[in-house]
Amino acid sequence: MQKQAISRSKSLVPVEIIQNKIYLIRGHKVMLDKDLAGLYGVLTKQLTRQVRRNIERFPNDFLLELTHEELNNLKCQIGTSSWGGSRKLPLAFTEQRGKVD
Repeated sequence: MQKQAISRSKSLVPVEIIQNKIYLIRGHKVMLDKDLAGLYGVLTKQLTRQVRRNIERFPNDFLLELTHEELNNLKCQIGTSSWGGSRKLPLAFTEQRGKVD
């Protein structure tokens, strides 16, 4: 029993890491697609593909598609001038809605 609890605690992501990946966009606390994919250990394109294929299963307020202006503002907040070569605008998953049950 104790061994199982130890191995499970090693796989948990520290709260500080998650908190640093939450942004305020359009009045919603959100996590970007690349960050959420990283937490789940999948590629961003895999996450977004599955979400789009199953969009009817999610509530309307589940995700936001960022605008160019929002992305530029986010880059300023983060302090980066590049976005890793992504050609598409990122998706932002709203708080509590990004959980996988």
